[in-house]
Amino acid sequence: MLETILLVVSVLLIAIVLLQSGKATDSAGIITGGNQELFQNMKERGTELFITRFTFVLGLAFFVISLILFLF
Repeated sequence: MLETILLVVSVLLIAIVLLQSGKATDSAGIITGGNQELFQNMKERGTELFITRFTFVLGLAFFVISLILFLF
């Protein structure tokens, strides 16, 4: 039963990470010296905020389920 839940959480986690906006591409400007807006405080709003929080929840669920399966 937990294995099935872990599989579903894993697939959802992969999908939600792929939906996130490209923050890693913005950090590439550090090497080249570009992108002056990199360290500005930019707030996530709307869908982006939901995706970030949902990713955190799925990651936490994945960790807890994996730990439970390992211990038992």
